[in-house]
Amino acid sequence: MSNPAMHPSAPLLFSHVIAENSPHYRAILGVFATAKRQFRLHLRPDDVLAEASWAGAPPSLEAVQHALSQLVAWGNLQAQPDTARVATIEDFYRKRLLYRMTVGGEAVEAGLQAFSETLARRAELQSVALDDIRARLISIHELMNESPPDSAKVHGALRDLVHIFAGLANNAESFMAGLARTIELQRADVSAVMSFKTRLIDYLQRFIGELVTRSSQIAELLLALASVEPSLLRIAAERDARNAAPEDASANAEVLRARLDSWTERWEGLRLWFLSDDRKSSQAELLRASALSAIPRLLQAVSLLHERRAGRSDRAADFRHLALWFAEVPTVADAHRLWRAAFALSPARHLALAMTDEKISANTPWRSAPGITVLPKLREQGVLPTRGAPPKILDRSREREVLAARVAEEAAQTEAARAHLATNRETHLSELGRLDTQAFRMFLALLGEALAAQTNPDEPVERQTGDGTLAIRLVPLESDSHAELKTELGRFCGRDHRILIRRT
Repeated sequence: MSNPAMHPSAPLLFSHVIAENSPHYRAILGVFATAKRQFRLHLRPDDVLAEASWAGAPPSLEAVQHALSQLVAWGNLQAQPDTARVATIEDFYRKRLLYRMTVGGEAVEAGLQAFSETLARRAELQSVALDDIRARLISIHELMNESPPDSAKVHGALRDLVHIFAGLANNAESFMAGLARTIELQRADVSAVMSFKTRLIDYLQRFIGELVTRSSQIAELLLALASVEPSLLRIAAERDARNAAPEDASANAEVLRARLDSWTERWEGLRLWFLSDDRKSSQAELLRASALSAIPRLLQAVSLLHERRAGRSDRAADFRHLALWFAEVPTVADAHRLWRAAFALSPARHLALAMTDEKISANTPWRSAPGITVLPKLREQGVLPTRGAPPKILDRSREREVLAARVAEEAAQTEAARAHLATNRETHLSELGRLDTQAFRMFLALLGEALAAQTNPDEPVERQTGDGTLAIRLVPLESDSHAELKTELGRFCGRDHRILIRRT
């Protein structure tokens, strides 16, 4: 079977794109593309004239017929006699044609459609795709636990997983690559930047929170599937190899090996996206760092706008104006005068620097005056060094030790509070036991975040902390239930709940 891309007439299929009446040709082929999606076999010239979306005034039927003939000559369309409307012998001998798209024309339309969709597509950070990937991995894990696994279901779930993951990776790469340029373009309009800033920061923060939670869950599922990974990939490769054309035994083995290598490569890419090692971080961590770094860049753009609105000078604009002045001076002497004035190359005897004993008059040109030594502190900081012995260096090691001990003690208390609360099992509020001060404050913070997200006091609620390390789930019990916690700060009473606090 010959390759259509290597056919000598293949370049002619794109001739209508650069032809003189390309809008008319594109409108005509758009009608045929729509007819193909509607399973219509043929079109007549009057159908094309009535259904096309013309850029301007509709052309005549003769012009449409001429354009159809030209598209037939280029290979985009195929014509055949129209005998359905023949009523007389004159109608039979009159030239009536039906048109349909050729295989090459369909390929060109599909390529142009994909090209326009790719250019118009806005890259995005797909937090929903993270949930879909997690759901597919859970499904694959359950399917592989069956004995024997259903190869059709495993192959379908794995194929959906790869498709979702490819979309997530491509969109994330495009979004982060275009984010810096988007910020640069937004700097021109103050109102656009202010509106864009709020929406982008909310968008990034929401995605980062989802990425922190879901990536860790996906990593756990990938580690759980590591033991069945060879059999999983082999099931998918063997099912793909069934679609190959029948060959001899060696050719079939080569096809199976190629499909297995392809699935292994895709799975390794998925692992590298969510699993990190000692040598390098995962792609999810790099994406999170890149998204976090975009927020300071946006704030810097906003800061620059505020500086411009406050009337501060723009050094780049000053240098451009100065270059324009240099280009407009009439003589070389004027250019030298402008140079001395712009860069303050004038006598500075009024500074009265007592660094030389030689008396120099104020009208001595700077080029003729002897050089002087400027102390580094005066050059760097603009102040003269003080006379006398330098100040003594204070020993702060004891204070640092005290601060380090305090930080370590607070970290230990926080970790002990987390170990006491984050038990990863469901219990009742009344069964939490006695809480120390640190654990009680952490419990109040978790409870406050959960109750803030609750819309109905009788509905369960699940909430994650802002740093993404803990998650709390509250299920209200009967309205007359009662729970009481004894703490170092006093007693805490209220309606009893089933509570689950776990590390994420």
